[in-house]
Amino acid sequence: MEANNKGSATFYHYKLIKKINITTAWLRVYMALPVICVVAETIFLSWWSILYMIIAAPVILWIQYVISRSVLLISGHPIAKRWKMSFRLPWLGYMSDQYINYGIFRKIQLHNLWIGLSITAFFIVWAPPAFTVSMAVCHLWVLLPRLVTLFRLKSEQKDGMLKFTPTDASYYAQ
Repeated sequence: MEANNKGSATFYHYKLIKKINITTAWLRVYMALPVICVVAETIFLSWWSILYMIIAAPVILWIQYVISRSVLLISGHPIAKRWKMSFRLPWLGYMSDQYINYGIFRKIQLHNLWIGLSITAFFIVWAPPAFTVSMAVCHLWVLLPRLVTLFRLKSEQKDGMLKFTPTDASYYAQ
């Protein structure tokens, strides 16, 4: 931290430690995954899988929104003007649009993963198997870029900061 010469403003200096680039090849494979899954579901489960996948996508986005927002509120972290719904690939869903602490991001995404899978598992009792599979596929597909980011940063310290752009995820240390 460094004090401004003119007054009380503080500037934070971050050093880029690791940058995880999102290549166009990776993005193409990522976009092809739900199509491959729908085709497989249609062949092995039901031709209704196409409709179920279309229904499951907004349901999963809403579930992840509720989980993420709940974790942030319970943890006491500020949400206003820092988090928003993103519809840009590969960062679909409720994402931070500013720097975010790596530990907080990790906590939110792990809660999203396990609570979301648990909620999806509850649907197995009341919904057709094709809908449950569609929900699980959508859930894992939306979380895939975030989980890849967490996996690639697992050896880094937990007190760094993350910044997400459409082309990369950057890890900074202060």
